[in-house]
Amino acid sequence: MSNLPKTRFDVIVVGAGAAGMMAAIEAGRRGRRVLLIDHADNPGEKIRISGGGRCNFTNTRTSPKQFISQNPHFCVSALKRYTPADFIKRVEANNIAYHEKTLGQLFCDGSATEIIAMLTRDCREAGVTTRLKTSVDTVEKTAGGGLRLTTSGGDVGCDALIIATGGKSIPKMGATDFAYRIARQFGLSIVETRPALVPLTFTGDLLDEMKALTGVSTDAEVSCNGAKFREALLFTHRGVSGPSILQISSYWREGDDVSLDLAPDVDVLARLKTARQTNGKQAPHTVLAEFLPKRLADAAAARAGLTGKIGDASDARLKTLSDAVKQWRVKPVGSEGYRTAEVTLGGIDTDGLSSKTMEAKTTPGLYFIGEAVDVTGWLGGYNFQWAWASGWAAGQVA
Repeated sequence: MSNLPKTRFDVIVVGAGAAGMMAAIEAGRRGRRVLLIDHADNPGEKIRISGGGRCNFTNTRTSPKQFISQNPHFCVSALKRYTPADFIKRVEANNIAYHEKTLGQLFCDGSATEIIAMLTRDCREAGVTTRLKTSVDTVEKTAGGGLRLTTSGGDVGCDALIIATGGKSIPKMGATDFAYRIARQFGLSIVETRPALVPLTFTGDLLDEMKALTGVSTDAEVSCNGAKFREALLFTHRGVSGPSILQISSYWREGDDVSLDLAPDVDVLARLKTARQTNGKQAPHTVLAEFLPKRLADAAAARAGLTGKIGDASDARLKTLSDAVKQWRVKPVGSEGYRTAEVTLGGIDTDGLSSKTMEAKTTPGLYFIGEAVDVTGWLGGYNFQWAWASGWAAGQVA
């Protein structure tokens, strides 16, 4: 315990990202004196690079089923009380043009900086004091019942502290384990963290095959551990990427196989048998190229060891080739890690937090929101919606 610092706010929010700015705005609109701190040069850096620079700011299909957590019910309260429609109203009120790309994913027509400008303006109008290029060194309880922060800009105190510093993903953007360290300091548990929404990597002969396919993209259905996603798959010089792979990476564990269906709408075996009857002089890879990119068709035929004329192939050989397309089982050796991961899976154990307010059960006045918490959304705007909803929830009460 220590004495109260001279500079004091009602609420301090650490982390000027999506969740942190939302929480600061909501607390400020309630008349609270709010300080927003971030060590970065500018607010909303992950917003700026998201969605290819256009910010996939929410998903109209948001429901709890698109989120991964040890407690799948934790996210329900915040998501129900602050919905995609609520954020869309803010976007429209600020005349930010947007469109649906696919599967409920909403993107700015222009730039992600429009979302940052909206949030920055809302912070200013809500009376929020913002201090950038400011690091927080320590957090401790004070004798007066509040909290004291030692920062690079001097000591500050508050009645309520909201931690919104995210996870470990994309360290070049300034990601750190600050939230986890503070959580542990105040007795909260951490669910094991790992990179999620991340490309998968390979070694050996399999990597050689992937490298030869670098740049090839195809619609695919990808499955692992009971989860299944159908979206684009992209081959890279390290392995596989694309939306379908990023999605399945959140369910993959080291040692697991991933099953790839490279032609989800095609009965490949039937097509091969028909081709054998109608044009037996064709090469097998020529038939596959009718519905697969040519390089991918060539690679599948080579992997199945099927050469010559398709008319000479037995049913068993055609089945082997079909399986090479429809049930290609691959075993990644790892992922590209936090360097390219869009989010961090795991985080602060929700058992220690209120699902309504995000407040730590053992430390009144201490809140954790956004990616730092063990709630991780699918690719497609879901993690932004969790940021808005959890930030809004904390901002109503802090």
